[in-house]
Amino acid sequence: MLDFDFEPEAPSWSKQVAAFDLETTGLDLKTARIVTACVVVLGPTGEVQEHREWLVNPGIEIPQAASDVHGVTTEVAVKGGMDPLTAVSEIGQELKRLNATMPLVAFNAPYDFTILANEAIRYQLEPLEPQTVLDPLVLDRKVDKFRKGKRNLVMMSEHYGVELTDAHNSTADAIAAGKLAQQIAKRFAELDIPIEKLHEAQSQWSDEQSESFAKFMRQQNRPDFQAELGWPKRL
Repeated sequence: MLDFDFEPEAPSWSKQVAAFDLETTGLDLKTARIVTACVVVLGPTGEVQEHREWLVNPGIEIPQAASDVHGVTTEVAVKGGMDPLTAVSEIGQELKRLNATMPLVAFNAPYDFTILANEAIRYQLEPLEPQTVLDPLVLDRKVDKFRKGKRNLVMMSEHYGVELTDAHNSTADAIAAGKLAQQIAKRFAELDIPIEKLHEAQSQWSDEQSESFAKFMRQQNRPDFQAELGWPKRL
């Protein structure tokens, strides 16, 4: 009897994805400005088929705490960065173009998509309306709900065997997020549904996960803690 090592059949929507990541001036979704961005297209085996990067002059000082994370100082951004109006417009147009034929991947999607939308509004541009999105964080929390440990990009990459050698670099993070979405898709057959239905399901799952976390926090002597709802962006 021959022993074959079969590769699980991946959902059709995972065969080509456009992964997206931002590094910014801070964590506040309303005030954070884009410092770097990357959009990559990954093929069926996670190979990079397209790749675009942006270094942006955010127009404000980059706090030291943010520079310590992503490595871009105000001096570097001012010297080599694009003006933000042009960069935000290009990022939005690139994502819209790709989203016409493939899903967009963003780890913790409300962070990146909300900041991008607020930047567009800031510069009087039309905000991107993502049509189909894959969020590895939401997917993982749904399909492996009771796994212990942190669920940040570094820890999840290690768990799913995805290489991430330069965390908080927008290109490295975008590639890792895309590969994570593909690996999760391969492991869990219940995700093999039409991408439009999976997009809708993630919106519901994200709110349920936020409500569950808020309930937990209220039980930890934080009675006023409120869930942050809305996926893939919060406005």
